[in-house]
Amino acid sequence: MKKGLLALGAIAVFALIVVYQLRSIEPTQPSIAAAGSATKVEMPKIGYSAPQFSLSGLDGKTYSLQSLNGKPVLLNFWASWCGPCRTEAPELVSLYETYKGKIEIYAINVTASDSVEGAKAFVEEFGFEFPVLLDETAETAKKYGIRPIPTTFFVNGEGMIVDKVIGPLDQKSMEDKFAKLLED
Repeated sequence: MKKGLLALGAIAVFALIVVYQLRSIEPTQPSIAAAGSATKVEMPKIGYSAPQFSLSGLDGKTYSLQSLNGKPVLLNFWASWCGPCRTEAPELVSLYETYKGKIEIYAINVTASDSVEGAKAFVEEFGFEFPVLLDETAETAKKYGIRPIPTTFFVNGEGMIVDKVIGPLDQKSMEDKFAKLLED
């Protein structure tokens, strides 16, 4: 009888630990943002409004989703030390040249685990002409639940996340996703 109660107690403790750990890895709790009379749920998942942010760029300007005025955007979280980010960088540059004016690219450097100097060198090496944003406190990365990088979100003109990719994208996959984003 005591062994059975002990085993049951151990299982209950184990279950509580698992539930606690699963809750702690959920990237963010959804937030409700008032937008006029309607409310939008912001969550870093497909089908939800993209979490809002305001970040400084390498050019000294401030960037936010609101400043896009309905233009679709690709949000690419990266760091200069990231090998897969280096693989993906030329594809971003090429597609930006093709879709410039139709879709914006925000290259969000997770500066909290990188350096401004490293980001500048990376940008110069690959010739980024799109805005490079500095997430110096990793607050935006936390809002988006960024764990591995690169991680890319495709956000339509209404601010809804329509796709998410963890890891590098090749040019064909990225181009297909750009085309889909323009259709939305």
